[in-house]
Amino acid sequence: MNTPTKYTVAIHGTGKRGKVHAETFCKDGRFEVVAICGRNRERLDAAALLAGDPKRYQDPAQMLRETKPDIFCFCTPPSVRLPLIRLGVEHGVKLIAYEKPMATSFNEAAEITDICRQAGVKTVVSHQIKYGSHFQKVKEIIASGALGRVHTVYGTTLGWLLQMGSHVVDYCRYFNGEADAEWVFGQVSGGEKLTDSHPSPDFALGEIQFRNGVRGLVEIGNLAQDVPEVEYFWHKVRIGAQGTEGFAEALIGGGWRAVTQDSGGPISGPGCWNAQLDQPPYIRDIALWLDDESRIHPCNGESALKGFEILMAICRSALERRRVFLPLERGEPEIQRLSGILPGTHCSAA
Repeated sequence: MNTPTKYTVAIHGTGKRGKVHAETFCKDGRFEVVAICGRNRERLDAAALLAGDPKRYQDPAQMLRETKPDIFCFCTPPSVRLPLIRLGVEHGVKLIAYEKPMATSFNEAAEITDICRQAGVKTVVSHQIKYGSHFQKVKEIIASGALGRVHTVYGTTLGWLLQMGSHVVDYCRYFNGEADAEWVFGQVSGGEKLTDSHPSPDFALGEIQFRNGVRGLVEIGNLAQDVPEVEYFWHKVRIGAQGTEGFAEALIGGGWRAVTQDSGGPISGPGCWNAQLDQPPYIRDIALWLDDESRIHPCNGESALKGFEILMAICRSALERRRVFLPLERGEPEIQRLSGILPGTHCSAA
């Protein structure tokens, strides 16, 4: 029996998410973390210990040039996505794993996708919450047909568009079988979060018509419905599906619940995002995809692009006061355009 390939990994970014990636890659026997990079020396040293004490760098270009890893993983603010993608491709990596959102504009997301397609480099975007047992349970209920014909998927979060909206849309698509969107109608309001590290309108409301006939509804930001079952702000996220015979939904921090055609009433179960439980299978699937082209990672970049395109279509619809059909064409960056008309909390575009 052949010994499975061990893939080498270089990591850039030593904040909370960088440390989670460093530790999880290190603990999985399919990977060897050969280098880690960060600007803050104290955080770099702490992350290196979690990663098995690999070589330490403060320049990602130097790190990639000297270590030539199979995988480049970076956990950095979204403003530097494109330069780091280019860096990974230039140094011949096989796969790039990075944090959501995949970009800050559709132009940038499309360019990232084009660069990686042309170079044959795989990409994975961190929409790993779908690995949670409660999300898996809802997916199982939907796939079983117990909801009858699914006609609506929905999501709500108090987090803003580029911070949590990427998760919401991705998991709505996940529950809807990864169907493509046909058109989007959106409304946005408030400009306080436009100066955030994940620049966004304070609130975005989107209606999505999927090509399989299912309608999607998403509320993202400070005017979204609360999720009172959950206390922790970043876990106040509800994603679900409604069918002709019932519904099923998962809360990032509050388990799952459903009513189905055979349940005889409400049913529910536990579940909460847990990096120790849910990050390892996300990481292991990277190795399995590199082993076998047919084992496409559930968080692959092509799927992430389709979700991100929906987010940017919501913004364009608000800006242009019309329904927006997909696929999008490249145009003026959406968040930049919003910055010109949403200077404060009392301005809106619809």
